[in-house]
Amino acid sequence: MSELYIGMMSGTSLDGVDAVLARFDAEGRPELLAEHALPYPDEVKAEVLALQPRGDDELHRSARLANRLAEIYARAAAELLSRSGHAPADIRAIACHGQTIRHAPHAGYTIQLGNMSRLAELSGIDVIADFRSRDVAAGGHGAPLVPAFQQCVFSSERERRVILNIGGISNLARLHPGREAIGFDCGPGNMLMDAWCLRHTGQPYDDDGRWAASGRVDPPLLQSMLAEPYLREAPPKSTGRDLFDDDWLARQLARQPQTLAPADVQATLLAFSASCIADAILRHCPDNQAVYVCGGGARNGALLAELARLLASQNIEPVEALGLPAQLIEAIAFAWLGWRFNQRQAGNLPAVTGAQGPRVLGALYPR
Repeated sequence: MSELYIGMMSGTSLDGVDAVLARFDAEGRPELLAEHALPYPDEVKAEVLALQPRGDDELHRSARLANRLAEIYARAAAELLSRSGHAPADIRAIACHGQTIRHAPHAGYTIQLGNMSRLAELSGIDVIADFRSRDVAAGGHGAPLVPAFQQCVFSSERERRVILNIGGISNLARLHPGREAIGFDCGPGNMLMDAWCLRHTGQPYDDDGRWAASGRVDPPLLQSMLAEPYLREAPPKSTGRDLFDDDWLARQLARQPQTLAPADVQATLLAFSASCIADAILRHCPDNQAVYVCGGGARNGALLAELARLLASQNIEPVEALGLPAQLIEAIAFAWLGWRFNQRQAGNLPAVTGAQGPRVLGALYPR
């Protein structure tokens, strides 16, 4: 049977779907064969955001959006296969993260939308999904899950390193020789910056951090944001739009004695994201030597420059230096989790998520 897997990730940034085609060796190390990105239509982004807070007719709206997402995922798979020259029969499974709309491990659940039965029907390929729920059922946060993959492929016997993912939320994996791997969500990555940029410039993100670089950091606003209690919690921990949303930022701004220029707010949001990351590394990854960055934030030169300033003694470079593309680490990781599911091997790290033990993650939707 083929060991080719499609991995799909659609994260908190709501850019769309990243899809990869990968082959895994007996050790679980990936060979990336093809990649494809399919942006979300604006109406889908709006529907996802509208379901973040509680509202009327949620069940119907969620079901309709789940069907729409399945169609998008099926299209992404078909276009990926067309680009790679493979047919559905060549693929062992699609491993699909789905779209997170609620993450409440403290209440015993996490919701990633996507009608996976429909995806299996439309694609003609087995689908493995719902990776987070089993970890939550075992008392964990269900996140972050990517550090287990990162430990498999990026560990070093010589270098004390951190793998830093800067997506909508930033998270890290500490991979130090002779020490147990840990990982957790640091706080906001791109999410607040992207939302502020869209509101004031009409652009979905601040290209290379240029707009932020044109403003000035406001120290009182930065200190107010850094007082967020989540940042002082000890790992395991995870977060998302349930906490760091537009309302959270509005409350921070309302506490300020004067209205700030939009560019100054953007500069402060960038400083906030960088400070959350640097503080997490300095506190929980002592004597770290190198930080390898992946996710959309790896393209933000101003953000990386601020991280380099805050972590002056550490080498900071894109994760490409370790052999895989920075923008696709999460999609490859979920392909790996699909491979682990079919091997009936655990996909979580209890020290990262807080689960009671290793668990096989995912649920199968046969074609």
